[in-house]
Amino acid sequence: MLNMQVLLITPPMTQLNTPYPATAYLTGFLKQHDYAVTQRDLAIDVFLNIVSRSGLELLYDQVALNYEAIEDSDLPDSIYNFLDNFDDYYRCVDSVIKFLQGKDPSLALRIASRQFLPEGPQFAALSQIESSQENSLNKAFGTLGTQDKAKYLATLFINDIATVMTDGVDPYFEVSRYAERLAASNAQFDDLYAVLQAEQPSYTEVIIEQLMAQYLNEEQPNVLGISVPFPGNMLGALQAAQYCKKVAPQIKIILGGGFVNTELRSLKDARLFEFVDYICVDDGERPLLSVLENLQGKGTPLFRTYSLAAGQVVFNEDAAQHDFPQKKVGAPTYEGLSLDSYLSVCEVLNPMHRIWSDGRWNKLTIAHGCYWAKCSFCDISLDYIGNYDDAGVEITLARIEALIEETGQTGFHFVDEAAPPKALFILAEKLIEKEIIITWWANIRFEKTFTAEKCQLLADSGCIAISGGLEVASDRLLKLMKKGVSVAQVAKITQSFTQAGILVHAYLMYGFPSQTEQETVDALEYVRQLMLNKCIHSAYWHRFAATVHSPVGLNPDEYGISLQPNENTQFAENDIDFIDSVDTNHEMLGAGLKKALYNYMHHLGFEYPASFWFDEAVVETSIAKNTIKKYLAT
Repeated sequence: MLNMQVLLITPPMTQLNTPYPATAYLTGFLKQHDYAVTQRDLAIDVFLNIVSRSGLELLYDQVALNYEAIEDSDLPDSIYNFLDNFDDYYRCVDSVIKFLQGKDPSLALRIASRQFLPEGPQFAALSQIESSQENSLNKAFGTLGTQDKAKYLATLFINDIATVMTDGVDPYFEVSRYAERLAASNAQFDDLYAVLQAEQPSYTEVIIEQLMAQYLNEEQPNVLGISVPFPGNMLGALQAAQYCKKVAPQIKIILGGGFVNTELRSLKDARLFEFVDYICVDDGERPLLSVLENLQGKGTPLFRTYSLAAGQVVFNEDAAQHDFPQKKVGAPTYEGLSLDSYLSVCEVLNPMHRIWSDGRWNKLTIAHGCYWAKCSFCDISLDYIGNYDDAGVEITLARIEALIEETGQTGFHFVDEAAPPKALFILAEKLIEKEIIITWWANIRFEKTFTAEKCQLLADSGCIAISGGLEVASDRLLKLMKKGVSVAQVAKITQSFTQAGILVHAYLMYGFPSQTEQETVDALEYVRQLMLNKCIHSAYWHRFAATVHSPVGLNPDEYGISLQPNENTQFAENDIDFIDSVDTNHEMLGAGLKKALYNYMHHLGFEYPASFWFDEAVVETSIAKNTIKKYLAT
């Protein structure tokens, strides 16, 4: 393979508003090493294929065929609404996509009128919001916020079509994930394999095959690299690989990405190699380069790469090779991706929460890994967390300028595990000094170094939002999980950000080992007060999961739990069941936490006690109503 052509793809499904950055990083790296490489985003292409006039015609025919023997009264709401209002969906769909791509802003006036789009079951959530707050759309967007209001309504329209896909033709399809439950922490490959061996391809798989045929024809690759960032990308990745093996078996296929790194580290099932030839773990640059050099006959041993030998899965390591430092991985490039194809959507009314799905963000990493790397719930034993490596501010600045030049976009999302404060401060000073105008946001730890003065510096440099982990809002549990912060500290720091005009999102957790009902209710009261006092603008609760790579999973006795491992892991392994020493109904509590937070993010329900949100009687909070105010005044 002396004349090697490499094609890198992102499988469905991912966010609609911006490319997932893995192929951009690898493309930039391989170009630096003089490889002919192109990239395609299969995820956005699949979505745009479905949500189009031609796609809706095919969807209508298939849905009508699948439900032809069912009475209208027995149809799911999504299907009945779609079939009954198909002409309106067909009429609107291409115009709505162009609007969400920023190509037809004047359409906002018609969409915002509520007279243009058919309104299906997804609009019921809007009705619930409006019934709880007089004229809530006007309150959310004002009388002149037409573009944002239209974007929100158009997103509901898109979600209606996605629900038709799920209910009508492919139960695995969702807007931002595809068949996630088949892959996530699934000890066996059987479920995925059964879908891949089905006699008839699924509706989504047919679209994947059509697009792959187009890619292969255009690029004529002899190596296909597939990055799988999440469990909800694995089925699409293997369907793309399966098609490639069928029509062009000479192409070598390499699998990698975040899902592989975290969940396939105990891989034993050889059937996976019916679809791919190599599987690389951890940072992809060195392993990918080693595979390519090996294929070219340069004698380079495989590095951190699974392959098949004599029918058995083997893991190839080479002590003589090392990862490239961040200074040498090169700048990411989006060359080959149609950046004007991405959609800015508005899934929730909360201005902070919507940033994840709204806007075109150039993704960039200031430093590899986490400089703290102590949190007991985190996969700190893995390279992507535990190996900290700062690229340096001058290199980061050069990459920022290169991406602005290439894309014409000045929005940046720094996707570090936790952006290092000192590097952020120096970067902010340089951006101001060099008069480089960007808009940026990042993930951080709530460090004491984020003083009011430093937060204002970040804001002056273009920072508009930050996200950070409060996790369990309990000082006892924060200490147990080695988070290195306290509730009072988080309150002061988040207030410094908000007073500088920076939006704040908090990651929240419930169900940590030994967490009691009292601590859960108290945590909700802390969150209520933090949001009431405008310290944080949005948040998200997730249920704690013990992972095999975290201190909790590696040392369960220290946290009072006993693990229930799967005895025969052949495929994915990450989340691991456990029995807690403290008996708490986390499922019931979790539903109440999420209900309360949804209301808080819409500026509702602050007057109710924390216990109000739970379906069953719970203890009253032990936290005084003015606790956060006292912390802020200290």
